[in-house]
Parts: sequence; structure tokens; C-alpha cells
Amino acid sequence: MSFQNFSSSSTNDIQPLILAVDDNEDNLQLISQLLLIMNCCFITANNGKDAMVMAQTHQPKLILLDMMLPDLSGVEVASFLKQNPRTKEISIIAVTAMAREEDKQRFALAGCDDCVTKPYAIDELEAIIHQYIS
Repeated sequence: MSFQNFSSSSTNDIQPLILAVDDNEDNLQLISQLLLIMNCCFITANNGKDAMVMAQTHQPKLILLDMMLPDLSGVEVASFLKQNPRTKEISIIAVTAMAREEDKQRFALAGCDDCVTKPYAIDELEAIIHQYIS
């Protein structure tokens, strides 16, 4: 569990909070760097249980959710969050190496609002983030 770029100098420029979830440290570092460049406020988690707790506690506007986590699958995390009244309105983007159409349908049924395939193009990821936090 990690908190990054979580402060802002004035209330007029506070960005929506983003939760980035990935068990691969390199992937999490890449997403974190992108979010820093975008001047986003964000927190990170490296497993599904922490992600569920952080989503309930911090109420982010957007979750970038790896679908293959060590403890729970991203599908399980998304399903839990979408069934929970406190977190059901949070947008969830599946971030995954699984690119088959049936995988994307499974993510959508679990409650994911969109999907980005790894390895992702930085500009594609940035565009999707902007779409959901604007």
C-alpha cells in the first residue's frame, strides 16, 4: 500500500484520486510515473485485498486494476467493488495482458468500465485516464 502525489497546493487544482493496482513493481512504477507527469493524485496497491480496502477508505474516482493479482483476481476485486454501495460508482479500468474478446467481456460483466491491454501505449493509457477523470 502506497500513497503518492497525495497533496495539492490549493483546493482549486485538486485532481481526482486514482488507485493504481498491480503486483508487478515495474508496471506499477510505469503507471505511477505517468500519473505524476499528468499531475494526478494517486495511491497504489499491489494486491486485491489492499485494493478493496483502499477503494472503500479513499473513494477514488478511478481504479486502474491489474486483472492477474496474487491473492484475488481482478474480476473478483471488480465484482466486489461494483456490488458494494460505497464503491459501486467508481470507474474501473482493467489493465491486462489478456486481450481476447471473451476476456474483455468477462471484465465488463464483472463491472470494469474499460480495458487497456499490456503492453500498453502510454498515450492510449493517458487518453483513457483523462476520459474517466474529466
